[in-house]
Amino acid sequence: MVYVLLAEGFEEVEALTPVDLLRRAGVEAKLVGVTSKIVPGSHGIGIETDITMDEADWNIADMIVLPGGMPGTTNLYADKRVIDAVQKCYDEGKYVAAICAAPSVILGGMGLLNGRKATCYPGMEDGMVGAMPLERTCVVDGRIITACGVGGALDFGCALISALCGEEKARKIAAEVVHNVRK
Repeated sequence: MVYVLLAEGFEEVEALTPVDLLRRAGVEAKLVGVTSKIVPGSHGIGIETDITMDEADWNIADMIVLPGGMPGTTNLYADKRVIDAVQKCYDEGKYVAAICAAPSVILGGMGLLNGRKATCYPGMEDGMVGAMPLERTCVVDGRIITACGVGGALDFGCALISALCGEEKARKIAAEVVHNVRK
């Protein structure tokens, strides 16, 4: 089970692209409403979530995904339930994935990137305390997966599939959505 957490002001593409790709790969992925059941994104698109934060069962989670967007990222970080869930997943060796501002604000703010390679939205690297920042669309360091933003959402989604289902499945889904096609 993959839980993608949505708080008011989340970046729509960074949340929905990974969910779409994971579901195409046959992974059970649920949108989790942190601030409400219908959560408005940073561009005014309201998304009805599958469950609320209080309905999530962290014992069955394989991965937690934190989209960026402002003020969505800071709204996630301000919620103790989110911090507790991220810490639980991290402590239990589950995948923790964050994109855009979330690696800096949430993972960096929690001290989870110490000594790890990571990426985030350009200009927010200082928040990734103790990390080795890389200028890449997506970085995988053990069970931590980070990405740069909207432009890296497809790579991010494919990295999540690769982590859970293997590289071959990720390549298959990437080909199906015509990602990284070269002439």
